[in-house]
Amino acid sequence: MTHETSPAVYLLATLDTKGAEAAFLRDRIAEVGIAVRLVDVGSLGAPAIAGDISREEVFASVGTTLEQIVARQDRGEAVTTAAAGAANLVREHHARGLVAAVIAIGGSAGTTIGTAAMRALPLGVPKVMISTLASGNTRPFVQHKDIAMFNSIVDISGLNRISRAVFSNAAGAVVGMVRTSGTGQQQGDKPIIAATMFGVTTPCVERARSILEEAGYEVLVFHATGSGGEAMESLIDDGAIAGVLDITTTELADELCGGVLSAGPHRLTAAGRKGIPQVISVGATDMINFHAIETLPAEFRERLIYKHNPNVTLVRTTAEENARVGRDLAAKAAAAEGPTAILLPLAGVSAIDRAGQPFDDPAARDALFAEIRRHKGGVELAELPWHINDPEFATAAAEKLLAMLQP
Repeated sequence: MTHETSPAVYLLATLDTKGAEAAFLRDRIAEVGIAVRLVDVGSLGAPAIAGDISREEVFASVGTTLEQIVARQDRGEAVTTAAAGAANLVREHHARGLVAAVIAIGGSAGTTIGTAAMRALPLGVPKVMISTLASGNTRPFVQHKDIAMFNSIVDISGLNRISRAVFSNAAGAVVGMVRTSGTGQQQGDKPIIAATMFGVTTPCVERARSILEEAGYEVLVFHATGSGGEAMESLIDDGAIAGVLDITTTELADELCGGVLSAGPHRLTAAGRKGIPQVISVGATDMINFHAIETLPAEFRERLIYKHNPNVTLVRTTAEENARVGRDLAAKAAAAEGPTAILLPLAGVSAIDRAGQPFDDPAARDALFAEIRRHKGGVELAELPWHINDPEFATAAAEKLLAMLQP
């Protein structure tokens, strides 16, 4: 077990199959004076080189042993357990001030393990994954974390002119990240407000942001595209956020109605768990989001559709769907442990949901609002006569949050 007390780059690799490659990468980082700890996350054959942190330590961090894993001869279980073990180990070592960055190499198994460890770390800690899967759909690996993916180009099964170039570039990247990490932060940084925005709620959020910034807050705006909501919830859970202006809760509609931009069932819960002030509204809940129109599922093709652009197709939520969204939003708000308020824009919830616009549907809005009234519990509810993008609504939302943030 390592007894080091100074931070280092943690290099994760299956040293039974990627020993030479890991050694090359380690040496490229170490040769410029950056400390490296090699973590063995393998389980199959004997390690080609010794790690600074053994595979036994990795599996022990999740309460099992290498012998038990090997005896079961289940590669899928071994990878899953190694991923959980690497995440636990890296998280614990980071809490002790030992982790300056994480870099990993691998195919599907190594990428699963390496990115699991990276996702266990807060935003801002450098994370680099060299992967054979980096040119495809990386969302399952990156999720809502700041992971840089390097395409290995060739299989990670030997050193050659291509792999050496890719590894060297990745080593240079992580070295640069370590040397500049934290330089953008200053003592006395302003408290942070998280806000959610879509193109159809931009005027509201931009005006509210200017008011909050004038009051001395830094505003982080998250695009409500699924990954944006997940990232915001994660930052709230990390304790980085002082208050939330959750204007755009469209991700709830996608989760409940089958759209492609869901942030998962736990969206709109982190602020409530942490007990921080939150102002919630219903921005863009008039729509379910899909990709290009030809990808629209059959059950939605006869619905009211708006082609936002060649890659984004919107389906108008029905009154029944809006009622579902309203119940979910209100129940999550009612469960919050901190100051919470819901603001309803009675004249429309998005740029295309107002008089004369394609998604104007007073009955659907009424169904949404009625369920919020019915299920909000003791949460403060303000029903305002404006459209969500009217400056008066934005001002009211920002001022409500500022009042809640006062000690």
